[in-house]
Amino acid sequence: MTSRGLALLVAGAYFMEILDATVIAPAAPHIAADLGVPAVGVNVAITAYVLTLAVLIPISGWLTERFGARRIFVGAIAIFTLASAGCAAAATLPMLVGTRILQGIGGAMMVPVGRLVVIRTTAKTDLVKAIAYLTWPALVAPLLAPALGGILSTYASWRLIFLINLPLGLAALLLARRLVPDMRSDDAGRLDWRGFVLAAAGLAALVAGMEGVADPHPNWAVTLPALLLAGVALAFTIAYLLRADRPLVQLRDLRIRTYRVTAFGGSVFRAVITAIPFLLPLFFQLGFGWNAAHAGLVVIALFAGNIGIKPATTPLMRRFGIRLVMLGAVIASAACLVGIAFLSAATPLALILILLVLSGTFRSIGFTAYNTIAFADVPADRMTSANTLMSAVQELGAGLGVAVGAVLVRLGGALDTQPYRFAFLTLAVVLAAPAFEAIVLPREAGNLVAGRST
Repeated sequence: MTSRGLALLVAGAYFMEILDATVIAPAAPHIAADLGVPAVGVNVAITAYVLTLAVLIPISGWLTERFGARRIFVGAIAIFTLASAGCAAAATLPMLVGTRILQGIGGAMMVPVGRLVVIRTTAKTDLVKAIAYLTWPALVAPLLAPALGGILSTYASWRLIFLINLPLGLAALLLARRLVPDMRSDDAGRLDWRGFVLAAAGLAALVAGMEGVADPHPNWAVTLPALLLAGVALAFTIAYLLRADRPLVQLRDLRIRTYRVTAFGGSVFRAVITAIPFLLPLFFQLGFGWNAAHAGLVVIALFAGNIGIKPATTPLMRRFGIRLVMLGAVIASAACLVGIAFLSAATPLALILILLVLSGTFRSIGFTAYNTIAFADVPADRMTSANTLMSAVQELGAGLGVAVGAVLVRLGGALDTQPYRFAFLTLAVVLAAPAFEAIVLPREAGNLVAGRST
């Protein structure tokens, strides 16, 4: 059974990575004023971080096998912590972008490697407990980020956003040297450079293209070629990886049904759910006329639902099975989105809070179910490749979810309708895809990892 300390250490690293991916957005106007650039120009610092994560995650598995998990994990935390200090000290926008890229390098190695160690050192029967620890950062960080970024930048300094990572990073460094095993492979082989270049080009173009579409004033001369390049590069990447002898990631792992459900349906669920805490503060400010602090604090109701249900997620899966719990979470999340779509400034605050708590509750249940079943049937000798692919897919799902949310708001406005209602209702419809996947999943899927006998 894996050490609880190891799982919590990796969860803390995951929290830092996700927080820094989202916390900068509400502080953008303050950063822009301090650095003397337009507010829209700060978006490049967000894009640079996400791009770096997307491009480098695919090689994290090979680096672990070649140099050892402890060395890579410790080095990644060190890079991330030092880069955070650099972000706080940035005097110009190019300096901020450069240090954000360094943060992305650390984050790309830190989380996938840490999660791989936890998964490979945990018995199948204990996997649900370990995954529960690794799930909470994905639930908490995107919800705290809007309030934290807004409050710090408004009442103190945006630089504190990055300085928070310093004590966390130093503590993680000390614990990592003691808790992380020096896990490696005797035959790591050579890095699949061709697969890496193809995947990096495709992922970078996809993220850049989606960020461009989501921009309030898209530069189509750049955005459309980026999306076209992404489609071509990713098509070539898939074809190459399927025929390569030792590919960068093993796409054949997608033949495992429980793994495929998380990679596809789970990523759609993650994208939709991640868009909610991004859209809500804007909805409350622009639609209700609330100030940033009020909007950010109300969104924390989602966090209350996340945390409140967490102790019950494992008993729920053991009692009803992962398939039924997953399906229920998806359907209930869609219902909450419909409810959110019809909120207005006249809606009583108590009703808004109840709806957000329920949304956070089903968000937590769904994430835990998908993360638990992901590696239920993956053989031990394929765990590294499966973890690398899953990390990249989930990172893209979360990042693209925010971009898709922004695109839907713009599209709703162009259709001369209520933009946020249109966005929330469309996201609810999108959840039909993971719901269908859950329906056709075998009833007994994931029973072993859930601790369910029948």
